[in-house]
Amino acid sequence: MSDAETPTMPDRLSTDPGSPFHDETLLARGVGIRFKGEEKNNVEEYCVSEGWVRLALGNKVDRHGRPLTIKLNGLVEPYLRS
Repeated sequence: MSDAETPTMPDRLSTDPGSPFHDETLLARGVGIRFKGEEKNNVEEYCVSEGWVRLALGNKVDRHGRPLTIKLNGLVEPYLRS
């Protein structure tokens, strides 16, 4: 894939289909997140400009069936997995 075909990563992205920041096509390609230099696999949402991620808390869900999350602040680096 050439650089012209590589999309720039959005400033904010969410895995929740009800969110205005959800992008199914980008998520299907595989998005990786490095948070404070460490690879994270349980990221539900991130924002690069504000410097935060929302991480899922295991298998716990709220009364609507959505995962419970915790918001952490720090350096966020999204990338496409190959």
